[in-house]
Amino acid sequence: MDKRKRSFRGSIPLLLVEICILLIAIGVMYVVVTMTSEVNHKAIDEEKIHMNEEIVKKPTADVKQAEKEEEKEKGYRNIALFGVDARDGELGRGTRSDTIMIASINQDTQEIKLISVFRDTYLNLSNDSYNKCNTAYAQGGPEQAINMLNMNLDLDITDYVTIGFSGLIDAVDALGGVEIEITDSEISHLNNYQLCMAEELGVDYIPVEQSGRQLLNGMQATAYCRIRYTRGDDFRRAERQREVLRAMMDKAGNASISTLTDLVNAVLPQVETSLDVDEILSVLGSVAGYRMSVSDGFPFEGGRAGANVGSKGSCVIPMDLEENVRQLHQMLYPEKSYLPSSQVTQIDEEIKKQTGEYIQ
Repeated sequence: MDKRKRSFRGSIPLLLVEICILLIAIGVMYVVVTMTSEVNHKAIDEEKIHMNEEIVKKPTADVKQAEKEEEKEKGYRNIALFGVDARDGELGRGTRSDTIMIASINQDTQEIKLISVFRDTYLNLSNDSYNKCNTAYAQGGPEQAINMLNMNLDLDITDYVTIGFSGLIDAVDALGGVEIEITDSEISHLNNYQLCMAEELGVDYIPVEQSGRQLLNGMQATAYCRIRYTRGDDFRRAERQREVLRAMMDKAGNASISTLTDLVNAVLPQVETSLDVDEILSVLGSVAGYRMSVSDGFPFEGGRAGANVGSKGSCVIPMDLEENVRQLHQMLYPEKSYLPSSQVTQIDEEIKKQTGEYIQ
């Protein structure tokens, strides 16, 4: 029982982060404007944020082509999203991030691309030590976690949003539930997670009794997101979480302002971000037509392996970091050519050196 309770405590932040993207995607400008006072704004120390100069200022002989590519990138805004288990309200360093995501927003095409970086991915923590990538947030808070992403993935992130432990059940209930397809193999696990959550929260729950497409309430949807004992394990669990997000987006697209306000009320008090009000509004703009065009996990399927890496435990190994990063950039910036930096090449070689003996 205790093991399942610990799993529940680490489960909610992932969907809370995705709800943050949901708010952008459905364009609730009115709600954001009226609720921004509840967001905990924390200015980030820009001197602590590092970006690979090979990527930021890549030399080229064709100046006109460089200017053209720069123009193409003006509409992009990459933001790091972290979910932490913060029942005590502490959203900074000292706790591992249960969720790490990259939200790439193209304000020209109105596309949102959401990439989950699996928290157990074996990467450089930005200080030349290697471990599960969620260790970076625990060691140095959002600054180190952003640097970890920039260093390993050749990115240019300078802003973040962190979400704490709270609100998913109420958020789904505020939308009137979500429709999800349930299989026979998922029912027992879903109800076991419900039982654990109900005991911890001191509430009742409604068991799911049959398979098929059905309306799940907040408790049921949260339990569904936690299932990892069926075929696919943690990777299938990530797919379930995206299914719930899309279902929430479908529901929210036709929701009233009062319903959306209830949804936001469940999330914003648990938010810390480097974005101030003006920046939030700048990112939002006229976002009523925004859509999620990509939702995937890094390292990508076919380019990752699981292994117990000594004392660091079970990790997700990027089998070829260079190829994974190349695929990531092609996904985020399909109109731009990309070659991995020498830094990524060096990290790739070190990962292979440190993990090769553990991979079967």
